[in-house]
Amino acid sequence: MKQSFAALIVGLVFGVGLVLSGMTSPDKVVGFLDVFGEWDPSLAFVMGGAVLTYAPIRLWVLQRDKPVLDTSFEEPVGGKIDAPLLVGAAVFGVGWGLVGFCPGPAIVSVGTAVQPVLLFVACMGGGMALHKVMVGAESK
Repeated sequence: MKQSFAALIVGLVFGVGLVLSGMTSPDKVVGFLDVFGEWDPSLAFVMGGAVLTYAPIRLWVLQRDKPVLDTSFEEPVGGKIDAPLLVGAAVFGVGWGLVGFCPGPAIVSVGTAVQPVLLFVACMGGGMALHKVMVGAESK
């Protein structure tokens, strides 16, 4: 129960941060990605602020023996750079550049009930389901 409540609070803070930073605006994101056109560097400050906030807190938290709401830390293990990773990164990047949404801001924007957002999230869910069918659950 504590973990679910903590996840809810963190998700709400994350969503509010996405809205306040402008990352839920596809035009803002595409403007940031358009480095050879009318580039809008403001999201670089958002990302930089996130890294500057996250990095020292992460170092401080990892000095603990275990997380507050779990029995151990789950760190990613060193993975290999292979074709599925590169293809997935390319599809993500192209989709983000063309549409201006990545999963987090898209889900936050569902609350607007704007048709393109709902279509994007539906297609994203369909892509996730297709991946699960094609690759299987072992890719988690």
